Amino acid sequence: MFKGHPKGLISAALSNMGERFGFYIMMAILLLFLNNKFGFSGSQGAIIYSVFYALIYVLALFGGFIADKTKKYKSTILVGLILMSIGYFLLALPTQTPVQNMPVILTITCLGLLSIAFGNGLFKGNLQAVVGQLYDDPKYTDKRETGFQIFYMFINIGAMFAPLMAVGLRNWWVQSKGFAFDSDLPKLCNQWISGDISSDASARFMELATAAGNTSSDMTAFANEYLNVFMTGYHYSFGISIFAMLISLAVFLANKSKLPDPAAKSKAQQHTASSIQMDAKEVKQRIYALFAVYAVVIFFWFSFHQNGVTLTLFANEYTQMLKINLGFTTLEGAEVFQVFNPLFVVMLTPLVMALFGWMRAKGIEISTPKKIALGMGIAAASFALMAVGSIGLPGYAERVAMGGLDDAARVTPWLLIGTYLILTIAELFISPLGIAFVSKVAPPQYQGIMQGGWLSATALGNQLLFIGAIFYKSIPLWTTWSIFITACIISMCTMLVMLRWLERVAK
Repeated sequence: MFKGHPKGLISAALSNMGERFGFYIMMAILLLFLNNKFGFSGSQGAIIYSVFYALIYVLALFGGFIADKTKKYKSTILVGLILMSIGYFLLALPTQTPVQNMPVILTITCLGLLSIAFGNGLFKGNLQAVVGQLYDDPKYTDKRETGFQIFYMFINIGAMFAPLMAVGLRNWWVQSKGFAFDSDLPKLCNQWISGDISSDASARFMELATAAGNTSSDMTAFANEYLNVFMTGYHYSFGISIFAMLISLAVFLANKSKLPDPAAKSKAQQHTASSIQMDAKEVKQRIYALFAVYAVVIFFWFSFHQNGVTLTLFANEYTQMLKINLGFTTLEGAEVFQVFNPLFVVMLTPLVMALFGWMRAKGIEISTPKKIALGMGIAAASFALMAVGSIGLPGYAERVAMGGLDDAARVTPWLLIGTYLILTIAELFISPLGIAFVSKVAPPQYQGIMQGGWLSATALGNQLLFIGAIFYKSIPLWTTWSIFITACIISMCTMLVMLRWLERVAK
């Protein structure tokens, strides 16, 4: 797989894999953690989630600016890894639930998220820029797209196991305290404690509490104990991210000498083919083209990253749970569905690479902008499947009043699995190829900041994620998914309109 690629690719990929493992442990559980930890009943958790997710990518622009100015890409990456480790430590500190001092605990949580976002901003875009610099060597130029596909696949190897680790540790902890896992109980516990619970929901709460192992007649005491045990398991899951970051840090330090170092180049070397200065007109054209692509992909990311918001809520509240019995614990929960996207990335990347290679050998070359446009159409198809599968389901308010849905009233897990499969195919046409496109088109002196620009476009899409949660809780489910269908189709059509211009600039 790595044959014919620069030696630094595998070290960069492994370092990124460890960091992504820790990151996706957190992302798999973050929204449900916020809602259950602080008893959020509206879109507050989704707003914090979307602001955090946006900051991760917005701060990549700042991180790229620092690295471009100082030329110290590897030092910037190193600081980013350390800051992320500090952030995970703050989230991993177990605190009492229900929260006794909301301002203090919420502030600590937000500081942890800010530290992770800032560290990620220093790390992510600059590592991508360094990988791009590996392919500035003329003998590797034609392998740029393939290199980024391999790099992207390693990201998802880390992401693939992360949700299982988070769920396994949390469920083991709940079971070790004599309780059974139930996805509806944390919300019902919060509603019982706050007194904001309907009579139907109260009856369901008592029924589920008994099934989960409650033997006390004091339901308030049970609600407090179950919620605290459940959330402590979440805190310990964040702790796994710390170890993942330390592994990533060790891999990076051991292999950083294999990565390019622009700061060490002589002035003569800085005027090779990889860093020759372009005239001002060409620089402007390339920057305009990149900003046009950034603007379009905002709508895709707004839709795609619903996997952490509305699709996670749907998995938790409307979907039959997948159960994997490991003996010492059972992998069960909405977070398990987060495995399928990275799993499909790892499975499908070699097939997509083989398809593109076969087409290239047959003289059928599809430009990167055209592949991105096609990916957006595929993403629309994934949400069309969700819209069809959600017809006839009760609305959010009706479901809350009922205290949740019995297993028989929930949809088959294959609906979400199929959606993630189609959405992953779309991702493979957009994300790694988009990063490669930025690496190819960006003027050499702006590599870091242009990678930051790509991530900032992702940030703007992520900032809109909470809108999906608002629609999810206020309109029929099939209509909510139709909004994302529309966003993806608009993105596809806009890319097709700009296609010839983008292809010309990329030559």
